[in-house]
Amino acid sequence: MMELTPELLLLAGLLLVAGALTGVLAGVFGVGGGALMVPVLYETFGFMGYAEEVRMPLAVGTSLAIIIPTSIRSYRAHRARGAVDDALLRAWAVPIVLGVLVGAGIARFAPTLLMQGIFVVVAGVNAVKLISGTVKWNIGTELPGGWALRAYGAVIGLLSSLMGIGGGQIANIIMTLHGRSMLNAVATSAGIGVLISVPGAIGYVFAGLGRGDIPPGSIGFVSLLGVALFVPTTLLTAGLGVRLAHNLSRRRLELGFGIFLLLVSARFVWAIGQELFS
Repeated sequence: MMELTPELLLLAGLLLVAGALTGVLAGVFGVGGGALMVPVLYETFGFMGYAEEVRMPLAVGTSLAIIIPTSIRSYRAHRARGAVDDALLRAWAVPIVLGVLVGAGIARFAPTLLMQGIFVVVAGVNAVKLISGTVKWNIGTELPGGWALRAYGAVIGLLSSLMGIGGGQIANIIMTLHGRSMLNAVATSAGIGVLISVPGAIGYVFAGLGRGDIPPGSIGFVSLLGVALFVPTTLLTAGLGVRLAHNLSRRRLELGFGIFLLLVSARFVWAIGQELFS
């Protein structure tokens, strides 16, 4: 049983506030993945004074663990409606899992700059897409086959593992670029989220084992305290965000989320600059 130290109580209080904020943002923008949780967790652990080399992998690993129940529930619901491309999931399963495990291994030894840089690039691309208002970017009418298709899966797994997201943002971009409908992309991405979050969270547990500078209530780079507090608080406050969203147009929501991603990207760029030039 964890000892109720002042550090633990302060961390628990901050995680409750962070979870509530994430729930509101998720309700407003209609998303619930790591694109919201990673930056919020990163700032929370930073406020507590944890080292820079711990903050980012801890935020990513905890985010992946939080995503697990949401991904499973979403996948089962979409699959029941016949919207999931099971053949594509089977083709991508092994490459995605391998990519996730490689990403978790990299997280143990790679500098924080790498993880922050990847987050900036992927979030920045999504931000530009949302702010520009472009409905569809196309480079083809069909996904490639063979090794090219498997390579896409490995890239989705690797980048998602290093970003702490369920893969939806990256998979949606890839699938819609190749002529898939947004509904099909979103439904299939729910299954991808399961393939990424479960091995990803396990991988981050092992990646952080043996470290003495992680917060109390953590196993490796996964804060069990964060998981326990985030899940109920995000569910409780998401409804408030949904009510706020219904007072805004779709275009305003796109602009809002795009601007949020740009701000997060700018924050990580600032952190990268400080690390490089300090």
